[in-house]
Amino acid sequence: MKIASLVLNIVLAIAVIYLYVLHFSQNGDVVPAEAAVDGTASGAIPQIAYVNSDTLLENYEFFQTKRVELEKRAEDLQKEYENRARGLQNEISNFQQNAGSMTMNQARAVEEDLRKKQQNLLQYQQNLSSQLLEEEGKVNDDLYERVSNFLEDYGKNKDFKLVLTYTKNSGVLYADDSLDITQQVVEGLNQVYNGTTPPDSTASE
Repeated sequence: MKIASLVLNIVLAIAVIYLYVLHFSQNGDVVPAEAAVDGTASGAIPQIAYVNSDTLLENYEFFQTKRVELEKRAEDLQKEYENRARGLQNEISNFQQNAGSMTMNQARAVEEDLRKKQQNLLQYQQNLSSQLLEEEGKVNDDLYERVSNFLEDYGKNKDFKLVLTYTKNSGVLYADDSLDITQQVVEGLNQVYNGTTPPDSTASE
């Protein structure tokens, strides 16, 4: 399996991590999400909103930056692996060409050495995959923390009782556009990421 393909699948899998639930003691009627954002729902307590995770990932600058970094990292590691594999293949070819001039003991010794190098190369490939998985996991954790922390502050400020993720095959068959807060969340996350808005004020703007 190509390392770059592995990383691409890993990065795409991050799209399912956005489920965060906020609990409040008050009860009230559900109102459109944009009404809560605009502050036009006088006296009403909004309860539910949703974020389209596909749209968020496409527009969240932090994720796009990390995706490019992971893909570049995968390409670099793949090239390094291919160089080692090419070197081993050259050694095997040289042995095949010169085996006829070797004694039996010499040929056996070279074969054993090449066998060990093949095993080491396989272990090296597995180690590269583990490295990429570990790096992706760190990005995954960081991404979850950034989104969930933002939604916690944002949800408290807007009095949301429940914030869901909505995307194809998410289990939600229908969600009214009036409950969609994706744009506001993406804008807020990008402001925090770029340092244009203090983290403690993202939910109040």
